[in-house]
Amino acid sequence: MNVNENLLNFSNSQSLPEWQAYLKQQVNGLSYLFYHNDALQQRVDRDISIKSQLIMMGKQFNTLQLQSLLQLLTSEQVTTIRLSKPEVIAGVTVISLDLNAFPTSLKAKLDLFAQQNKLDFALMEKFPDWNKPGLVLMDMDSTTIQIECIDEIARLYGVGEQVSAVTAQAMQGKLDFNESLRTRVGKLENAPQAILKEVADNMPLMPGLKVLLTGLKSAGWKVAIASGGFNYFADRLKVDLGFDSATANSLEIIDETLTGKVIGEIVNAQVKARTLNELATKFSVDMAQTVAIGDGANDLKMMAHAGLGVAVHGKPKVVEQAQAAICQGSLLQLLYMLAVPLN
Repeated sequence: MNVNENLLNFSNSQSLPEWQAYLKQQVNGLSYLFYHNDALQQRVDRDISIKSQLIMMGKQFNTLQLQSLLQLLTSEQVTTIRLSKPEVIAGVTVISLDLNAFPTSLKAKLDLFAQQNKLDFALMEKFPDWNKPGLVLMDMDSTTIQIECIDEIARLYGVGEQVSAVTAQAMQGKLDFNESLRTRVGKLENAPQAILKEVADNMPLMPGLKVLLTGLKSAGWKVAIASGGFNYFADRLKVDLGFDSATANSLEIIDETLTGKVIGEIVNAQVKARTLNELATKFSVDMAQTVAIGDGANDLKMMAHAGLGVAVHGKPKVVEQAQAAICQGSLLQLLYMLAVPLN
């Protein structure tokens, strides 16, 4: 076998013992066990304490990359206790690893490794349990959908460049969110309400969203939106796609015209984190069973409060702080993170 052979092709065509033997030939001198039978599972559970779990995902994931990954772990004084046989889901190869340590430097090293190899990963002490009730709270703009709705409204109204520049700074955490939102909405004064419907009718969903929702619902999980955008769009997604809850900002509209003002409490980072706690209580979900997904600085607090925080095509600051990052793939990757570790 060629060391560069794609893992998904190899793992599909070989039995587990052959897969193990092949990897042992390729990854010389590295210490790890294979989780392949009940006896080994019991011995490992009894003798070795698992400190963290790592999920690696990619459409092009080969044995050379796996070799490099294991060498990286070894250089960080981390031993791979269990290395699963790859799962192949919708053309994406997913490998789970149980590790005996969780050094503080590991996350940054894996960020760089994933970026260089065009892979996605999640690293946690323990993942939420797919078989227990759970809650996923999602940002909307550039997370649930592929656009920033306020930028689209502004573009149609002719003030696109002015608004998008402020949006970019706010998402990077360079501006106070409340102030930046009021500034941006102020530039929409006198815009016709009809623009909102035009934007809502053409919202491009983030790839994988519908399948993700179907999978979460089938497992009995709740799914909600907490957005620093506007309830006109969040409520539309709730109705069309079946979200269990939607929290967002309200635009003031008088005589079918935007006044350039926001009504009520602004949904900022603190409100998103509070919403996560409130929904977990409402749906009787343990906080360890919550997942928060976002892309901007305004999402960091809810991600920090959640059992699992996931950056989706996030800003560098968000990817750095998140426990998991989807930079290459689609929202389907979240299903792999939650379900695969239990296989």
